Amino acid sequence: MATVVVKNGNVDGAIRTLKQRNAKDGSSKRVREIQEGYLKPGVKRRKAKQEAIKNSRKRNRNRYE
Repeated sequence: MATVVVKNGNVDGAIRTLKQRNAKDGSSKRVREIQEGYLKPGVKRRKAKQEAIKNSRKRNRNRYE
């Protein structure tokens, strides 16, 4: 779990920073996967493949802009 220090009473900025850190380390994604429950191996494999394709396209899009 990420921790954030609130500076000068700026709670909104601290919340935004916390959300960014959680998104970067993937903790919210892991929680969502745990809540979904068991996935069959084939479903898990297809989901991982789709995620890899999405990330590859995202990296290529950012590389050529």
